[in-house]
Amino acid sequence: MDHTISSATGAGTFHCVRLHRGDDLLLSIRALAKDKHIAAGIVLSAVGCISRGRVRDASGITIREIPDHCEVVSLNGTVSEQRCHLHIALSREDLSTIGGHLCPGCIINTTCELVILELSGISIAVEQDPETGYDELIFQEA
Repeated sequence: MDHTISSATGAGTFHCVRLHRGDDLLLSIRALAKDKHIAAGIVLSAVGCISRGRVRDASGITIREIPDHCEVVSLNGTVSEQRCHLHIALSREDLSTIGGHLCPGCIINTTCELVILELSGISIAVEQDPETGYDELIFQEA
């Protein structure tokens, strides 16, 4: 990850970065959030391809390995120093699509152009939700 550009607006700060072959998509996003001290952000765009992937399915338990070269056709979710919650959709060479919760191990093949908007005046915290049994994100005024 290099040549990160950050530009402030009324809505927040845009962080634009190009990831390179061999970079781990999720770990790179986490590193950017920590490096830029992002309290609350969202992924606006991610365009690129991977050489292999790892996603968690809707059960919330099973992690699936994707050994194929795929195009990133969608990546969305929340980003912060506290936690990233991201879902990805990938298109295989036969144009079938697979997706799920982004896990470490989704490795960039040639490139990924990533744009994250850091939201002004908002922070993300994590709190145990007794109904779901998970640590869930909560949004707060900064």
